[in-house]
Amino acid sequence: MGYEFHKASVLIVEDNQPMIDLIRSVVETFGFQNVYTANDGEEGFEAFCKYNPDLIISDWMMSPTNGIEMAHKIRQSNLSPNKYVPIILLTGFSQKKRVIEARDTGITEFIVKPFKAGDLYKRIENIIENPRKFVESEDFFGPDRRRRKNVDFQGPFRRNEDTSSDDVTSPFEEEDQVYKEIMKQQKKIEEEAKKYNDPLIIAFKNNNDKKDD
Repeated sequence: MGYEFHKASVLIVEDNQPMIDLIRSVVETFGFQNVYTANDGEEGFEAFCKYNPDLIISDWMMSPTNGIEMAHKIRQSNLSPNKYVPIILLTGFSQKKRVIEARDTGITEFIVKPFKAGDLYKRIENIIENPRKFVESEDFFGPDRRRRKNVDFQGPFRRNEDTSSDDVTSPFEEEDQVYKEIMKQQKKIEEEAKKYNDPLIIAFKNNNDKKDD
């Protein structure tokens, strides 16, 4: 029961070329064939308007326009071709206030770097299996913090068979669950990096530690 990723497109927004190459290779192994890239949030928004991808994977810290600023523009600008597009934000920040800031900007999913391919796959799977309704107010437009499974999902990621669920998570529980998951993910990766002395993970973590300072 695989997802039909070959029918979908993804935009990667990242200012580190090795990371672009790495993420591209990962999503291509998932089955994505239409992969677009940009080097910062400004280029990312332009590419988004041009290609109208089904998914965006973006770094947070970029210059001159970062991922949060790009996400805000995607959600709020009249030039945006799809204000509902799922956005996965990659960041070295793990503080709860950062998670809340990303959530309040309309970010769909949040991954702390360094991460594994499986972490990214789980986020994409969660977007498919638990799509959230969008909430609009005077100062916010983005996914509701409650999560539901959509039996009638017809998007480009649709599986051959879909399951149903009435599970709902409250906004307050959702916030805590996201933060706990982030901290758990970060701790696990750091432990594995020490255990195996993985130079790629360690170098990647050191690079982003400097970048986030």
